Amino acid sequence: MHIDNYNEAIMNCRFCFMCRHLSAIGNVRFTEVDTPRIRAAMLYGLRTGTNSFDDEDFVDALYRQDLSGCCVHHCVNHYDENGLALAARADVVEAGKAPAAVKKLADKFVKSIGWKAEGSGDVAWFLDDTTAADKAVVAATKKLFAAAKVSPKIITGGSIGKALKVLGYLPEAKVAAGLFAEFLAKEGVKTLLVSNPAAASALKQDYPEFGVKLPCEVKCVTGFIVQSKVKFAKSAGEVYALADDFLRNYLGCNCMEKLLAAVKAVNKPFGTNDEETYNCGEGAIVLDRLHPELVKALAEYVAARADNPKKDKIVVASAYVKKALAKYGKLNVVTLEELAASCL
Repeated sequence: MHIDNYNEAIMNCRFCFMCRHLSAIGNVRFTEVDTPRIRAAMLYGLRTGTNSFDDEDFVDALYRQDLSGCCVHHCVNHYDENGLALAARADVVEAGKAPAAVKKLADKFVKSIGWKAEGSGDVAWFLDDTTAADKAVVAATKKLFAAAKVSPKIITGGSIGKALKVLGYLPEAKVAAGLFAEFLAKEGVKTLLVSNPAAASALKQDYPEFGVKLPCEVKCVTGFIVQSKVKFAKSAGEVYALADDFLRNYLGCNCMEKLLAAVKAVNKPFGTNDEETYNCGEGAIVLDRLHPELVKALAEYVAARADNPKKDKIVVASAYVKKALAKYGKLNVVTLEELAASCL
């Protein structure tokens, strides 16, 4: 089984309470089953024969995880409970025990595979569906590209494999990755700019894992804007920037901090500690589709920690997070692109 590659996490996490407070779902459901310790214990039980994927509650718990990466990032030994959870989902799928909602969603992503490009040149912008749905973010990004004096080819389309991997459909995810790499090569892309941190994680981490080689360099839009030395006429003022799950916990990328510095933002501390995730299940990619009630609870949890919910300017790196916090938390949220564009 895939979980056999994470024996260290299974054997150690099942006895450890140290990251319990960083489990976002556990914090809103108030349940031990939604913590790394119990998930590891259940998977240990799977290997010893005392637990089974026939238990629908067990499988549902595996698909509730927020996958923020906080527990791995802050663990003193960096036991990969995040990787263990993803491996467990792959085992669920291979056992033919994936929930109906998960199967339906995976089929939708498989059918969406395919892309188109508009424009010319070897610099391209992958405009994923999540970002494309937020017209304000798209407009702000185009404004920044104009300021950077670049007109990238725009690539739109369906799944590039990340959601399929997160759902546990590894062969399908690998196929999507290979096809997207072929598409980029055919288009002659040398530099690919991405807005969604999840896409950056897919391209920089998942693709090498799948053995898929990209024909281009991948850069976050925000990092590219900083490197382009765009001139900002105004300062951003006081903001509350929420550390991104993928940028901080997966990629170890500091492009968010660099852009905040470029626009002279005064970043104030948010919440009760700087280790938690406030991103409403961003790492789980499709949590809003499988469990919208949990995304709502997560957003309300974040809103309860805001000093002045209506006036505080919350800055995030993902259109997914912006949507969740604005819709369910009623917070004043902008993405990094919107913040930077307002300072031009």
